[in-house]
Amino acid sequence: MTPQNESVTSSVGVKVVDYGIGNLRSAQKAFEFIGSDVELTSDHASIASADALVLPGVGSFGPTMEALRRLGLDDSIRSFINSGRPFLGICVGMQVLYESSEESPGVDGLGLIPGVVTELTGPVRTPQMQWNTVQLRGERPDTVFDDLGAEPWLYFVHSYAAQVGEYTIASCEYGQKFSAAIRRENIVATQFHPEKSSRAGLRLLANFVASASR
Repeated sequence: MTPQNESVTSSVGVKVVDYGIGNLRSAQKAFEFIGSDVELTSDHASIASADALVLPGVGSFGPTMEALRRLGLDDSIRSFINSGRPFLGICVGMQVLYESSEESPGVDGLGLIPGVVTELTGPVRTPQMQWNTVQLRGERPDTVFDDLGAEPWLYFVHSYAAQVGEYTIASCEYGQKFSAAIRRENIVATQFHPEKSSRAGLRLLANFVASASR
């Protein structure tokens, strides 16, 4: 049964980028659970026709970028984002939006967000593999966080993260403060995994899909 307040309009076509690494099906299943018309695909024409596009990520920066480039999906992602339609990056799918990462020296990211992803530091174990609270930024939090509360609990699995900067819409503390979510125009991305974050995560996904129907 679709949870109350998380149902969305199925007419919005969500495409999840399939680049062959990690459990991409879990993101697809989360969108199915909230009632989305969703497809896991690596087909360029299918991606180009999407109302909203999702790039999930489990793994590391270098292999992810290698797979995207090998399949030509980097260009498809850029073209989609340039169209102005809603785009969501998750975990490594957020990190590859940046110029590069300390995790994979010499590997260029998509370069859609300025900056370098850095290793988590401080008196903590890595990876961070736990639920943690995020702090929403700004007087009016981004609409993707509507109905999630002031400091929602969300699930993280990562050893690298982007620093808090111009496009940060939510931050998190784990040894240091880092960007838990960013927004740049039609791009929104999360370091946490909404598809693994229970009702709060499903609410965020529903908010993202709703933005494609406006």
